[in-house]
Amino acid sequence: MKKAKPTSKQSRRAPQRASARRAPRAKRAERAKPAASKPKGKAKPASKAKPASRAKAKPASRAKAQSKPRSAPKPRRVPAQRGGPGEAKWQQFVEQHGVVLASARGLVPNVAEAIAGEPIVGSWWSHPKADAIFDALSAIDDSDDIRSFKLVDHKVTFVHRRLWPALACLARAGVLDAERVASIQQEHMPTGEHRNFTMPFPDWVPDDVGETAKGLSVDEARAQLGAWV
Repeated sequence: MKKAKPTSKQSRRAPQRASARRAPRAKRAERAKPAASKPKGKAKPASKAKPASRAKAKPASRAKAQSKPRSAPKPRRVPAQRGGPGEAKWQQFVEQHGVVLASARGLVPNVAEAIAGEPIVGSWWSHPKADAIFDALSAIDDSDDIRSFKLVDHKVTFVHRRLWPALACLARAGVLDAERVASIQQEHMPTGEHRNFTMPFPDWVPDDVGETAKGLSVDEARAQLGAWV
């Protein structure tokens, strides 16, 4: 049997209904698809390469022809070579007298005038033989057998080792106060400066000197040191 052909109205409505049914499905499919992620922020344009900085050529320094000439530095006093026969001579001078002053005048000889060969008026630094005096005093102070004190009239005094027992005896007996029998060691700094370091009595006294001092009486010690006591 032949199927009846739809009328023209029916044939028009059929595709419209089919398209109406498909429309919601298409919309659902579009909704189901994830939206394409938008790029966050704007992409920064590539930084332009900075042109290489051109090194500015420094102008050549001009000769200081017009500058004033600098004054020449003052010549420094150079001490004589250490360890010579002159040093031993003045160390023996202290050993001979036992007690001597460095430069002051008193009841005992002083090294500065012994070197100068005459009385010194004012400071020995201004004397023509100041260099020789400086070297001699430094050599005496560096000797292990000689110690420095503010002993005679509270002036710088050198005492040889052979009289240390007598000095220790009178210090223990109270004849000489502690300030006068404190040993003063002078050290020469690399800058040329001199610093004094004080060692109180009896810290500087060696054991053998202390034992010898115990066997001396006050009168014997006074006789050894001389009339200045």
